[in-house]
Amino acid sequence: LQVLFSMAEFQSTKSRQKKVRTLHQKSKVFRSGDPITSVLMWGVNYTMSELDQVPETPLLMPSDFKAYSKVTIQHSNYNNFVLPNKFKVKEYCPLVFRDLRERFNEDPDDFLISLVEGPLSPQGSAGRSGATFYFTHDRRIVVKSLSGEDVSAFHSTFPSYHAYVVEHGGKTYLPHYLGMYRITVDEKETYFLVMRNVFSTGWPIDRAYDLKGSTIDRTASEKELAKEFPVLKDNDFREKGERIHLGAGRQAVLDILRRDAEYLSSQNVMDYSLLVGIHDIAPEEAITLDPETEVYAVGDPAGPGRQVYAISIIDALTKYNAKKKAAHTAKGMKHGGSAEISTVNPDTYLRRFMDLLTGVIVE
Repeated sequence: LQVLFSMAEFQSTKSRQKKVRTLHQKSKVFRSGDPITSVLMWGVNYTMSELDQVPETPLLMPSDFKAYSKVTIQHSNYNNFVLPNKFKVKEYCPLVFRDLRERFNEDPDDFLISLVEGPLSPQGSAGRSGATFYFTHDRRIVVKSLSGEDVSAFHSTFPSYHAYVVEHGGKTYLPHYLGMYRITVDEKETYFLVMRNVFSTGWPIDRAYDLKGSTIDRTASEKELAKEFPVLKDNDFREKGERIHLGAGRQAVLDILRRDAEYLSSQNVMDYSLLVGIHDIAPEEAITLDPETEVYAVGDPAGPGRQVYAISIIDALTKYNAKKKAAHTAKGMKHGGSAEISTVNPDTYLRRFMDLLTGVIVE
């Protein structure tokens, strides 16, 4: 039986079909007891499914850095034991982040599995920023909450960051940014930045340091030392006589770190740190560094130091603005003009940071 549709009937049917079309989940989403992280995981799964429908383009446009994907979900007496009754998810710059994940060799399926198929474990606040960090179940990826000021700083440098990554083929010790989202639950907005975990290695991190090259307020507090895995600071590093032994690879690593720091300085960024994770190799232990999966790993496992390291430049969003200039003046008056305070202009910060690196990174 042949049924003929008028054009109006066909368009009406097509419209109705489009409204009821469903998108199948790419992955089974783990449901957290925390509504914020539950929505984030749902949102990552949803936006990645949507992105699958968008063809890749050979060239990103300036408008791609302003683009976003946004969805609002509202239901009543349905599924509220899993997700809030109403929430919003906004993904920033989807095409740009897809391009970055590709350049950082982050497989889309691995990205999705890490973020949605297990719990996001909160690690509490870090430093004076008050940011909260979450680690994925496989420890490959870290999710950091951002302030509104951080979001503005990120957008102001994101196009140049992408150009920098492209220019150098993804070879950088800067954070590997993989996605950014805004989650709205109960009318409260929370921003999240998704990054590769520096300490995602095939070997355990025995101790960690956050190094800036300054001495004022650069000793780990009693509160920090009481943590299960404390992050120590510059003065602790010096007191323990630590060094980063890289053997013949020292200069190549220093060259990339210098290039990264000079890029940050060109963006009027300061107050960044070198995050260092150290693993002491046991006498019977055999370690081989895998550059494909351990992208931040450095060192010579067979060298005399018997150590391997994971290093990265972190906290790369702080602009030297009026607020920081005022802090510089206040600290200078308190500690003296020659004191090694962390709040200084980007050029001074760069010089001091490189003095630190050339002193602590040895053969």
